[in-house]
Amino acid sequence: MEKEDLKFLNKGEEEEMELHAYHLCRWRLALVILGVVCTGGFLLLLLCWMPEWCVKSTCSRTTARDAEVVLLRSTTTFLISPSLVLFPQIRYFTFHSAKYYWKDDVQNFEVLTRLFFGVNEIAVKVPSVFKLLIKEVLNPFYIFQLFSVILWSADEYYYYAVAIVFMSVISIATSLYTIKKQYIMLHDMVATHSIVRVSVCRANNEIDEILSTDLVPGDVMVIPSNGTIMPCDAVLVSGTCIVNESMLTGESVPVTKTNLPNPVPGERRDEDDSTYNAEEHKRHTLFCGTNVIQTRFYTGELVKAVVVRTGFSTAKGQLVRSILYPKPTDFKLYRDAYLFLLCLVAVAGIGFIYSIILSIMNKVPAKIIIIESLDIITITVPPALPAALTAGIVYAQRRLKNIGIFCISPQRINICGQINLVCFDKTGTLTEDGLDMWGVQRAENGCFHLPEQKAYSQNLVKSQFVACMAPCHTLTKIEGQLSGDPLDLKMFEATDWILEEATEEETSLHDRIMPTVVKPPKRLLPPEPALSPEQDMSAYEIGIVRQFPFSSGLQRMCVVARLLGEKRMDAYMKGAPEVVASLCKKETVPENFAEVLEGYTKMGFRVISLAHRRLESKLNWHKVQNISRDHIETNMEFLGLIVMQNKLKAETPGVLQELRRANIRTVMVTGDNMLTAISVARDCGMIPPQDTVIIADAFSPHDGQAAKITWRYADKSCETSRLEEVNISLEDVCHVDEPKRQELYHFAMNGKSFAVIEEHFPDILVPLVLHGTVFARMAPDQKTQLIETLQGVDYFVGMCGDGANDCGALKRAHAGISLSELEASVASPFTSRTPNISCVPSLIREGRAALITSFCVFKFMALYSIIQYISVTLLYSILSNLGDFQFLFIDIAIILLVVFTMSLNPARKELVSRRPPTGLISGPLLFSVLTQILICLGFQTITFLWVQKQPWYTVWTPLSDACNMSSHINVPDHNDTEVDEHNIQNYENTSLFYVSSFQYLIVAIVFSKGKPFRQPSYKNWPFVASVLCLYFFLLFIMFHPVESIDEFLEIVCVPFKWRVKLFLIILVNAGVSVVVERAIDLQTYKCQSWLCCSHQMPKARYMHLAKELSVDPDWPPKPTTTTEAKPCQKTAPSIKF
Repeated sequence: MEKEDLKFLNKGEEEEMELHAYHLCRWRLALVILGVVCTGGFLLLLLCWMPEWCVKSTCSRTTARDAEVVLLRSTTTFLISPSLVLFPQIRYFTFHSAKYYWKDDVQNFEVLTRLFFGVNEIAVKVPSVFKLLIKEVLNPFYIFQLFSVILWSADEYYYYAVAIVFMSVISIATSLYTIKKQYIMLHDMVATHSIVRVSVCRANNEIDEILSTDLVPGDVMVIPSNGTIMPCDAVLVSGTCIVNESMLTGESVPVTKTNLPNPVPGERRDEDDSTYNAEEHKRHTLFCGTNVIQTRFYTGELVKAVVVRTGFSTAKGQLVRSILYPKPTDFKLYRDAYLFLLCLVAVAGIGFIYSIILSIMNKVPAKIIIIESLDIITITVPPALPAALTAGIVYAQRRLKNIGIFCISPQRINICGQINLVCFDKTGTLTEDGLDMWGVQRAENGCFHLPEQKAYSQNLVKSQFVACMAPCHTLTKIEGQLSGDPLDLKMFEATDWILEEATEEETSLHDRIMPTVVKPPKRLLPPEPALSPEQDMSAYEIGIVRQFPFSSGLQRMCVVARLLGEKRMDAYMKGAPEVVASLCKKETVPENFAEVLEGYTKMGFRVISLAHRRLESKLNWHKVQNISRDHIETNMEFLGLIVMQNKLKAETPGVLQELRRANIRTVMVTGDNMLTAISVARDCGMIPPQDTVIIADAFSPHDGQAAKITWRYADKSCETSRLEEVNISLEDVCHVDEPKRQELYHFAMNGKSFAVIEEHFPDILVPLVLHGTVFARMAPDQKTQLIETLQGVDYFVGMCGDGANDCGALKRAHAGISLSELEASVASPFTSRTPNISCVPSLIREGRAALITSFCVFKFMALYSIIQYISVTLLYSILSNLGDFQFLFIDIAIILLVVFTMSLNPARKELVSRRPPTGLISGPLLFSVLTQILICLGFQTITFLWVQKQPWYTVWTPLSDACNMSSHINVPDHNDTEVDEHNIQNYENTSLFYVSSFQYLIVAIVFSKGKPFRQPSYKNWPFVASVLCLYFFLLFIMFHPVESIDEFLEIVCVPFKWRVKLFLIILVNAGVSVVVERAIDLQTYKCQSWLCCSHQMPKARYMHLAKELSVDPDWPPKPTTTTEAKPCQKTAPSIKF
């Protein structure tokens, strides 16, 4: 395909995909069908597993306009979509529950949103058991199992084949039950309230009742006064709603939704302002699945909303799609596992060729040659490996649940073991949810008054300051109780005023919405009598005419209110001090505003500014309802500051100290003021007292000047000479032997500076985030961008937030931990019931334990396969093999019992500074496996050759009596046929069976390590009991033969002296294995210490950059200096979609 024909779907979004167009080629299809027939269907299976091969082998390339089949590529995964549906005027295909149609004007496929919409439902179809069964059985693992069972049956290994079939049936049944249960749970969750009867406005204002499934975008839906569960995404065009959005955000705080502002007639507006945008206008949007608690309406014009999205296009639909079609987890462990299996297949290939050559040389019949050669492959690739690897994750998930951490993505537990950086939200995460009122500091005539602790004193009742505090919020009464944002609640309670809302009966009597009214209690009113009815303080009340709810992007909220008896309206605003001050008249902002604000924020207080503006008399009620907030929020008068105290949670300092000791970097990402965030970071220990904080203030280009960054200290009292001592700590390089060197400086910046640096200083952004500790005033999308930047330099990032504005970051991080109280949070992979950050080290500990368990199990399963491979290969040289029940005993009684109990080691209580390796393909791990293989090979070979040198040794026959046991005289008739065909019973087989059985237990003990990430194996009593029982049983049958057991396992009698020699071989084998493994551990420790002190370049990108910066004399930038953007950067701006 030509370069210009390459198409992208969802460009710039999370689900971006390449589109490759094809049309069906008949001659290629015929060749594939012929190949399927010739290979007995194997080619068909291969094409099912490899969709890219399937399309390329049956189709030829074409343009997207003429495509009949499309191949979609997401990152590194190819996904084939169903064939296109072709109509005379429309061509579309469906992928992941979203329809894409061909659009001529852009010459590409786009998400189908306007031509036709279908039924408005989020249909989670529960597949039939038969479909799930076919999909599960076609898994390559089960196909290999089927091949193995057929092969074993042909070789008359019926018992072992039946055992494997039994295990596979249980595994498939368990998997089908789990998948079916998940589908049913998701279906039930989505189906709840998804189909309801709704009222829709038709022509001539007629109200028509229809099912919600018949809604389409453009319909005008009437929101009932008693509330409802929204069946679609709709934008309010009239009225107000109180909504619970806990399904989307994880917080059950009611949110006020106001109607979409309409342009004022005759007023010119920009095209962008008049276009609805779901993100910009989310305060006016009712999202699907959210619960509308209350509505406020007026006569003749009910609360109406225009349907904008239906089905899977809605916010709830997108969440369901993310659950139905999760992004594949890319983790080095899983990639290495496939490489390791390929190595085992290569080893099996060597044995395959060896067995064929050996059998031909011994003139073995062709049928036996084929069976025994293929049998080598089934021995080398362990059949129980997937189940064994899953066990450790399942056990870790169960332990996490026991400590109140719920996981909806179990595969991420292993990734948690690699986390080396954790981002924390501040409010509600590091600090308490509730804010306490510390005091207020009013401003008049451009000067601050002295701080006042109480805002409800009599002398303040008539002040504009209190008049701003009382109505400037989005509180509402639900069942008689004030409800809303905790900050709004604290601020309103500090005024001691009363809030009254109109009832439905009162509202219906008026031609407009009856406003919410706030008024002071009579005891707060001044005692002096009023001069006139208009000034009668007994009727002093303020009605809220219109609300502009708080926006995290704008960092402010505003209300339009009217004092009873006044003709003109007032606008009241509250928000971030810097933002509010920038919207006020300069003469009303005190000159020492910055110093006063800095003083409060350095002490860790949360500061909110208030402002007021008297509106023009021409602005009546109808105009106010349609005016944009930009016209209101300008030329305000600065009123002063509200100072709130936000206390640290008791657990926060201890947890951060524990993470710091473990060399896990911590970062604060908050929407609060930067100096407040820095103060909290110092208080909680995120920034040590002796460290310097450098603030990066970035400014966009203006008036022909280039963008620039100014650098300054957060604490001016710091000595400037301290920066001469700056060293970047390579904690992840030198974390083995040396204590962590303290970082001597930290960067801090706000969201505005972050955006400027990202756009104009991309080369400085990465060095900044390497030591950026405080990121303040960050918008939700900027939090996500920060996570992506940190991941781009090879950090494994955890994110811990309260679930409100952190949803994007929680999803993007390797491990997102929500502290929301809702158990079934869909915003993050992990949800903690414990409302503090103590869950973070617990999750990392369990992740490390699960990761180490995966390594141990993988190593053990690899050794199990190789040990059995060595035994079979040695026995093949004398045309013998292990018996059916010997295989059965090894695989069931030893391997499965050991592997499922060795995974039970709980996590160590201490979080150490070392981190587990990221993958299987690492020097120490491979060396450990190879040395154990050589040890097992050596001792099995010694046993095999030594038994043949014994003076009593002869080729075993049913009449052999090496240990003078008369009980064996009756054996010939029983074993005559079997000996003739398979030659199972012989001295070599018996000797290797004893030695190899003990070798499985030896490597299990050697690989089942505890410290430093798991508790010692002796505390894992199921594993200890299993190993001791197996040791006792093997020693018992070796030194005290039982005829029935010997016959069952097809073991022959050997002299007692040889049994003692075998026992000595086993003891020496165990000693060598333990000593060598211990030596490898010590050597690994020393090698890592050497790498720490040497000049070896680290692999992780952030360590590589840190090492370069540590020798850069110009980094970090000196205070009071300025860095300007290079002119060449303007010609190559970053492209955003």
